[in-house]
Amino acid sequence: MAGEIWGVVDSSSARAEILRRIRAANGGAADGERASRQWNAIERNYRRAATRSREEILDLLEDRLRDYDANVVRVTAPDIALTVGKMLSERGKRKIVIPPGMEQTWLPEGFDFVVDEGASSAEMDGFEGVMTASTCAIALTGSVVLQGVAGQGRRAVSLIPDYHLCLVRVEDVVETVPEALDRLAATSTLPTTFFAGPSATADIEMTRIKGVHGPRFLDIILVERP
Repeated sequence: MAGEIWGVVDSSSARAEILRRIRAANGGAADGERASRQWNAIERNYRRAATRSREEILDLLEDRLRDYDANVVRVTAPDIALTVGKMLSERGKRKIVIPPGMEQTWLPEGFDFVVDEGASSAEMDGFEGVMTASTCAIALTGSVVLQGVAGQGRRAVSLIPDYHLCLVRVEDVVETVPEALDRLAATSTLPTTFFAGPSATADIEMTRIKGVHGPRFLDIILVERP
């Protein structure tokens, strides 16, 4: 068969012939129709809704984030600016890039907050950190989700600086991945980033390296209603 396909026809014809045979082996259905049947036939028995209490969900998110080496604190809205200032001071950070649309009441005095206006990668690397809001967080995976919207900004803003301070409203914390995807359905065309803790990876010898794909240091502020 190999000689029949590869030894006689050119590569484009060979590809067409292979695809024809695959379709024939699958009953000859059109690609779109077959894909639709396969999609609808998938069993969706996985959990799609929360089973824990609200407090248990928040505790789980905190536990996962800390396990991933993130620092997590809970505050009420009136204390955000005070907490931001304290965390930045403890990290020794002063020059912080922020996305357009960041809530101004979250920004304490005494720091150099610079709004991103399309800074280059080299310029972005000159900042000591970045501060953003978030779209939602997933307790089971310890993940935080950012999108290209006001207060969260473009993807480069959260990936290039070495330090990230991220604010997550407790009402935006869900327990499961399906719950998060339901929330993201209306904005699924926007650039979206999922992260769980500071950036880290390991080579074949299991040497853990921080900062390869994003910030090495991560602080999370969970914002509760007063």
